[in-house]
Amino acid sequence: MSLNLPTPSRLPILYVILSVLVLISVVPMYFYSARVESINRDRLITNERLLQNTVTRSLADDISQHQESLRMMQANLASALQVASGGDITSEHVEAPELRALLENFVSSSDDLAYATLLNSDAKGISAGRIAPDAFLQRELERAYAAAREGRIYNGEALVVGTGKSARTVMLVSTPVTYSGSFLGMIGSVVDLQFLIRRLQEVNRGGLTPYVVDSQGRLVVGATSDYATGQDMSNLEIVRNFVEAGTKVQMVAATREFNLRNGNTNIKMLGTYSPVTNLDWAVVVQKPRAEAYRGVYEMQRNARTLAMMAVALSVGISIFAARRITNPLQVLTHFSRAIAAGDFSQRVHVKSRTEIGELADTFNVMSEELEHFVLDLKRAATENRDLFMGSIQMLAGAVDEKDPYTRGHSDRVTRYSLMIAKEMGVSEDFIETVRISAQLHDVGKIGIEDRILKKPGALTPEEFEIMKTHTTKGANILRPVAQLKEMIPGIELHHESLDGRGYPHGLKGDQIPLLPRIIAVADTFDALTTNRPYQQAHDPVDALKIIHNLSGKRLDPTVASAITAIFYRGDIRITRPTVPAPPIPVKSTVPAPAQPAAQITAVSEAPV
Repeated sequence: MSLNLPTPSRLPILYVILSVLVLISVVPMYFYSARVESINRDRLITNERLLQNTVTRSLADDISQHQESLRMMQANLASALQVASGGDITSEHVEAPELRALLENFVSSSDDLAYATLLNSDAKGISAGRIAPDAFLQRELERAYAAAREGRIYNGEALVVGTGKSARTVMLVSTPVTYSGSFLGMIGSVVDLQFLIRRLQEVNRGGLTPYVVDSQGRLVVGATSDYATGQDMSNLEIVRNFVEAGTKVQMVAATREFNLRNGNTNIKMLGTYSPVTNLDWAVVVQKPRAEAYRGVYEMQRNARTLAMMAVALSVGISIFAARRITNPLQVLTHFSRAIAAGDFSQRVHVKSRTEIGELADTFNVMSEELEHFVLDLKRAATENRDLFMGSIQMLAGAVDEKDPYTRGHSDRVTRYSLMIAKEMGVSEDFIETVRISAQLHDVGKIGIEDRILKKPGALTPEEFEIMKTHTTKGANILRPVAQLKEMIPGIELHHESLDGRGYPHGLKGDQIPLLPRIIAVADTFDALTTNRPYQQAHDPVDALKIIHNLSGKRLDPTVASAITAIFYRGDIRITRPTVPAPPIPVKSTVPAPAQPAAQITAVSEAPV
């Protein structure tokens, strides 16, 4: 016995206890931790921005100071040249040994000076240094000389001289040489920017990506080889902001969040630029925002982890405490549901000196009494079912005993029908219906007169019509029994034919249920393989051929295929029953009626 009882709608006490503990401990802790996290997050973000601002400002100041130092060195050199030459550096005096010595000492005074030249008003002069000007540097010298003639200092573009490992990034810085307001010439110095590269590389090792751009957004120098000197960097938002700002904010550092396009991916970046006032440059540093705010994210992750651990600990303690209270109740609830579902074998084991322990003992006594009661009921139900099936078999046997030619017919039809039903894969409930219906399929013959039922010869048309009523008689016998309602179609309709030529109602095709279709094939197979007054038993193979000839016309093709599969698998064994020889009919002066055509041409219509 199994009952599907609905789960009662209730609020478990465990949830109540957990909810109260969460409200009084976890919720305040959550709001406090969220507030602390917010404050720390803002501080960490501010610190990261301040770090970038400090780094860029420091680099910009270093570049400015280096530039100012170079200007002072050039001014000192110009003064020394004026004194040494007496203000005359024309073609006759520009190559004087003392002037060359001053120029060479100037270049050797700093490792950052790669080349220096002194040109007079005729663009003639002397030079010293570690490199020789190439075409690009020569063009820069021409521009510097033009600026010097106009009385302007000149800061050239960054250039790469040399190739391979000897390649150097340099820039030209020039100062006009004047005397008493007259233009005497120009001092040009080529500065090796390796000092700046070293500083940028130091910053890069700290996790930032630094580089320097000019006022047009072109790269001056960078810490890595990812970008080339002179490359346009204005596609980066941080560089574009500097270029667009121009000379408006020459002393202001700016920090921005921007996107860096890397293939098909946009990387969120945090960057800062600081202008180099005396060169119209800007020092830029940038870092992926995920790395820049890593401390923020780690702090958030740690805070949330600790919060989750605190919540888990609180919930764990709550569950432990609640279980101590609710476990006995849950045990009783579980066993109550087991009893409600029909399982009376289990016993409650609760160690408690409270009323709950007493209730558990009461449950055990009740379960034991109910178990004995249910076992008695099951035993009685089994006996009743056995009695019921025995009664059915006795009734079917009584019908079969009326006719020696059909003795055992109901049992065989039942056996064949069950095999067919299982072969077709029907449900267990339907198989039980097939069992009872097949056993009683000819129960209506109990109402047929013996003179017709036991007639050794062929039936007259009138007798045949009476014999056909055994289907409806059987249905009427069972109809008052409500429990046998599902079995009636197999009894009443097992002589119906798919082509509508059957009886008692002449149903066609899908009007005939599956139950009578199965019994019809089993009934026909048994009729063909046993001796009858109107025929000798057929060989089972021949019987199957006849069934297949009738398949689709009077018998169901699927059912016919099922019994064929069963037979050829060897599950059906035909044993020839011993039946008495049919008596010799007495001659009569009354002519014998002709046999019905249905008895001759179609065995499926025979009232077997």
